[in-house]
Amino acid sequence: MLLQLIQVLYVLVAIAMIALILMQRGAGAQAGSGFGGGASATVFGARGASNFLSKSTKWLAIVFFTVSMGMAIYASKAARQGDTPAAPDLGVMAQPAVPAAPVQQVPSAQVPSAPSQQPAAPVAAPQQPATAPAAGQAPAPAK
Repeated sequence: MLLQLIQVLYVLVAIAMIALILMQRGAGAQAGSGFGGGASATVFGARGASNFLSKSTKWLAIVFFTVSMGMAIYASKAARQGDTPAAPDLGVMAQPAVPAAPVQQVPSAQVPSAPSQQPAAPVAAPQQPATAPAAGQAPAPAK
């Protein structure tokens, strides 16, 4: 039960860190103003006092890595002692394979043969004259 609570805390800290990191402005966000804006500080801005977002990100990172190390130590001790949790239920995949039923062979004398059917000869299509007379024209007289 305690391990599950720690895992939930771990995920929540990770989500909070992601949110806080995405809300912060990058160090190079004002780099363009440093080259022509007359900034008296360094190119990437002054490194003075940190704000709430950076302080909370720092503490969340400390908690994240501490919980990570704690869970790793717990898992390695549990593996050494053989206290690993029960094997997960894999459902159908965990069941042993069922051998196929043996195929009964029937002697060839008892197997009825299929009636032999000869393919029918193809029917020739009626030949049409090479040139058909146009509608309304009489056929040319034969010489």
